[in-house]
Amino acid sequence: MSASAKLPPFDAADPLGIDDLLEPEDLAVRDTVRSWAADRVLPHIADWYEKGELPGIRDLARELGSLGALGMSLTGYGCAGASAVQYGLACLELEAADSGIRSLVSVQGSLAMYAIHRFGSEEQKREWLPRMAAGEVIGCFGLTEPDHGSDPAAMRTHAKRDGDDWVLNGRKMWITNGSVAGVAVVWAQTEEGIRGFAVPTDAPGFSAPEIKHKWSLRASVTSELVLDDVRLPGTAVLPGVTGLRGPLSCLSHARYGIVWGAMGAARSSFEAALDYARSREQFGRPIGGFQLTQAKLADMAVELHKGILLAHHLGRRMDAGRLRPEQVSFGKLNNVREAIEICRTARTILGANGISLEYPVMRHATNLESVLTYEGTVEMHQLVLGKALTGLDAFR
Repeated sequence: MSASAKLPPFDAADPLGIDDLLEPEDLAVRDTVRSWAADRVLPHIADWYEKGELPGIRDLARELGSLGALGMSLTGYGCAGASAVQYGLACLELEAADSGIRSLVSVQGSLAMYAIHRFGSEEQKREWLPRMAAGEVIGCFGLTEPDHGSDPAAMRTHAKRDGDDWVLNGRKMWITNGSVAGVAVVWAQTEEGIRGFAVPTDAPGFSAPEIKHKWSLRASVTSELVLDDVRLPGTAVLPGVTGLRGPLSCLSHARYGIVWGAMGAARSSFEAALDYARSREQFGRPIGGFQLTQAKLADMAVELHKGILLAHHLGRRMDAGRLRPEQVSFGKLNNVREAIEICRTARTILGANGISLEYPVMRHATNLESVLTYEGTVEMHQLVLGKALTGLDAFR
């Protein structure tokens, strides 16, 4: 660069210039989702969170479908066929509004739709995916059980053949979208190994009582799935996979969205703290002018934008077909952990106001406590990386 070349101005919202890595189509996706969230979620989210509800979830799903945000990285069957980076940017903007909204989209697209798209029959794909992509049918994903979270191989839900049919019995727990879903992708033990089933939720014997009294992800529908002699035709089984490889590959796809989404919650909290520090006066001047506050803001910005850069790198690897599950674990472990620390630091800058729903910080912090442990706890991702680094399996 010549001495006379003029550098672009420093952008506090993008201090590393990461936007320079994005294509116009990427920016258009990001801006569209950000605008939708600002219009449809942010004016109401504090009230929804306080009441512990997500009213109008079916309308929200149809609107997200019209944006192309449901199953957006899948191709065909009404799906948008977007890039992994574009999907990640959408997750970031949705979680900047609220983790519950991103979870709705993530479970719909990266778990339920992804399972049917990758492992389902052509008949199943045609039956479910177009309506799910449009938000006309909401899906859920039944893997976790009351007694088996990190160890899904020990699941007790089972499916037995009865002539040409399957009969399912069991329980699933902590299932996002469960009580509003039209189809549940349920994983069960069979004589052949673990199999997936596309279960219409109006099937006799299926119920999904909603879980109440949550202090995290309150603006999200969370349910138990109960299967009591649910009889399904032979065509309900997902034919493309047997064993844990099926559900774990779905989880890896969903975890990728979390890598981006956690940075959305962190960005929202950082922006709230930065705005507050510029305007809140103590000892005769804005608190942003004090060294300790600036140190906090600087550290938060460093971790926030390092996390976004990491998410972008993983997205490019996914688009190139080179993203390994261990790398997804790397991203989720780092980004969720750092997002929680950013929220906690932001809360200290806001002081007592940090616990008020007038600001987003405490809401994001409590939501991230769920994100920290769902779809793989900290310990599980540490062990995934530990095994990859040492070649030794420490899970048991």
